[in-house]
Amino acid sequence: MARITHGDQPIGRVVAISISARKGTPKTNVPAARLIPDWGIEHDAHAGPWHRQVSLLAIESIEKMRAKGLDVGPGAFAENITTEFIKLPDLRVGDRVRIAQTELEITQIGKECQARCAIFYAAGDCVMPREGIFGRVVTGGDIHVGDPVKIIPAAGTGDRA
Repeated sequence: MARITHGDQPIGRVVAISISARKGTPKTNVPAARLIPDWGIEHDAHAGPWHRQVSLLAIESIEKMRAKGLDVGPGAFAENITTEFIKLPDLRVGDRVRIAQTELEITQIGKECQARCAIFYAAGDCVMPREGIFGRVVTGGDIHVGDPVKIIPAAGTGDRA
């Protein structure tokens, strides 16, 4: 699919939305979800009053793992939202991610894995600790696969989509 632009501003898109009822279980892809302010994705085990309410990973990161021979897709890394055309690892804490009418504030880049996951053992690597990002829901609402994604840089950091 071709990259979408709005004027000179590149726009990404949502490739997949994934949720799970319990932590530590694979996430299931769903066509739409509701973001709840200061909580996360409705019906997702990782939602709650903390700084990692929603996780995002780029499909480009998943493709890196496919290139290592893994049969993985959106949700395999326990990410809630899989994006395309946005350089998620280049974002900074404080940046905002707008999906349709909702808005997330980036609170963490990457994470420390407490134990090596099955993906790490299969490929000797995992992208989520380096390229996954986490945020809290600032403005809630419904999101759908295919929705546009726009980056709003934190004040004073310039435009970096």
